[in-house]
Amino acid sequence: MEIQGHIDEIIYQNEVNGYMIATLETSEELITVVGYLPFINVGDTIKAFGKYVTHQEYGRQFKIETFEKLLPETKEALEKYLANGMIKGVGPATAKKIVEKFGDETIHVIRFEPEKLAQIRGINKDKAIDISVAFVENWELWQIVGFLNKFGIEASGAKKIYKELGSNAITEIEKNPYILIDIAKNADFKKIDKMALDLGYKHNNEKRIKSGIKYSLSIISYNGHTCVIKENLVAFVRDLLNVNEEEIEACIIDLKAKQDIVVEERENEEWIYLDYFYKAELNISEKLKALNRADNMKRISKFSSELKKIEKKSNIELSDKQKEALEKINDNNVCIITGGPGTGKTTIIKSIIDLYDEKKKKVVLCAPTGRAAKRMSETTGKEAKTLHRLLEIGKFEDEQKNDIDIQITPIDADVVIVDEMSMVDMFLMNYLLKGIYLGTKLILVGDVDQLASVGPGSVLKDIINSEKIETVRLDKIFRQAAKSKIIVNAHKVNKGENFILDNKINSKENEEGENDFFYIRENVQEKILYHVVSLSKDRLKKYANYDFFKNIQVITPTKKGILGTKELNKYLQEALNPKSDLKNEKTNMNTIYREGDRVMQIKNNYDMFWERKEPKYETGSGVFNGELGIIEKIDNTEKVVKIKFDDEKVAWYEFQELEQIELAYAITIHKAQRK
Repeated sequence: MEIQGHIDEIIYQNEVNGYMIATLETSEELITVVGYLPFINVGDTIKAFGKYVTHQEYGRQFKIETFEKLLPETKEALEKYLANGMIKGVGPATAKKIVEKFGDETIHVIRFEPEKLAQIRGINKDKAIDISVAFVENWELWQIVGFLNKFGIEASGAKKIYKELGSNAITEIEKNPYILIDIAKNADFKKIDKMALDLGYKHNNEKRIKSGIKYSLSIISYNGHTCVIKENLVAFVRDLLNVNEEEIEACIIDLKAKQDIVVEERENEEWIYLDYFYKAELNISEKLKALNRADNMKRISKFSSELKKIEKKSNIELSDKQKEALEKINDNNVCIITGGPGTGKTTIIKSIIDLYDEKKKKVVLCAPTGRAAKRMSETTGKEAKTLHRLLEIGKFEDEQKNDIDIQITPIDADVVIVDEMSMVDMFLMNYLLKGIYLGTKLILVGDVDQLASVGPGSVLKDIINSEKIETVRLDKIFRQAAKSKIIVNAHKVNKGENFILDNKINSKENEEGENDFFYIRENVQEKILYHVVSLSKDRLKKYANYDFFKNIQVITPTKKGILGTKELNKYLQEALNPKSDLKNEKTNMNTIYREGDRVMQIKNNYDMFWERKEPKYETGSGVFNGELGIIEKIDNTEKVVKIKFDDEKVAWYEFQELEQIELAYAITIHKAQRK
């Protein structure tokens, strides 16, 4: 079906992907419309194509499949369009004056005779030109959006495309649709390829093959890889594009010559990288070697006697392996400490801090996520920062491609200790190393048996396997840690051995830390759901006074299904934070957010302002993917939500920003990595 009208009210709008719920005023009625309407505002006139559906909660709606943006056809629609805030300097009052003055000629005047706008009181010649430029830019941007939409291309990158290609964007894209792969982040190659073929490109067109090669190299990063064996790449591109291998080989040679890709020979095999992946890896390698070769200016003399003083002062007895680790840290500028849970990594970190504090040297602690930094602070008693915060990394257009050479704030430190290194991907490692002065000691601490980083690269594992950096492997579980069956079983899993199971809940055993691991064998989903909810609500509380919001996290492999995060969060919210007249709520995209809810940030927001009162007052910007917090307040008058995160920072979200968070009573394993 086809309907036409102007947007009367926007009920919900996702700024990221353009999804909208709005009311459309036609000549006959007001209709609720839903669908992807990027860059559409109140007052815009559209022609929508789709069908009527009945929502079980919200009733009859028109579901938009595709649409066209039209110039307003009535004076009323034109006035609303001009007053929607998209044109700087034109509000409702000015819009009304313009339409009253020029009537049906308004659009012609704005586009082609803007100087006439100066006839209106409050608009001078410069402002008239600014209004015209803003109107034309907005309209040109929409033309690009509409053009891409016809070919099934999402329009979230339209602004960047317009900025890159200017007013000739459509012409440039029609000449070579494959430029979108280079410009638009996460562009869909198959849809762009279809556009090109529809426009008459031949299957063996050189631009098509080169774009297919670059696209194929980019998608390997989704699985954490940074490069691919040449013969595998050629086979993949051959099947993707249905072209012969000779044509692919020729394009690889040309892309290499133009430095779009890098071909590296290793052990009689050719490995192919996108240029910016290779640069990041090369920078990491070269900087680590340079740091290691530099003079060991932070070396502590008479180390053995200094270590004995620290042991006595701290009332600890270090194992031979821990002493070896500390000696190697003293003898090398870069050192890796790796081992599973309970092997003494934290004791080593605390000893390093004590040793260098004694010498009035500055030790900086950091970790890849807010949760890891907080845990590091709690175990050491010293402030730890996230890597983003430490490096003062600002907002990137594209963290991978365009910002390999961004400027990083140098780290003022004698010793830098990075915990949870297994979660650090190649790009974050590259930024870290750019911020470290030669002569600074760098200590990397982590467990190579943990899940790899979400981003591309296996940094910690690869550095260890290179055998170029001094590495200490801790494998002995300390006596206190050995009381924990969680720790013991974690090591058994790594060795391929069976769990130690003892599901008897015995309070005496629990006090000694010996009964903290339970395995409930169950195949019926509803029964599993019962166990998860009852354990979270009261069984673990009764067992050992575990508070869900302080001590418990539910982790599941999937988002979908009765045991996925979406359903689990509903059940856990109802059990742990039920509806109350004393708690404000806000519904967003069928999710109820309530004061007291546990939530998680699900995208990097470098601009989000926050403040922290403890341990000292400070402010900053940036809330990052994976950070957990609690909703402290929902203000329905001001339309804002106050969230306090685990690292004590507090941020205020406007209602339209709620798509950046989700309930986090249950989270996926993937998201658990980012904690």
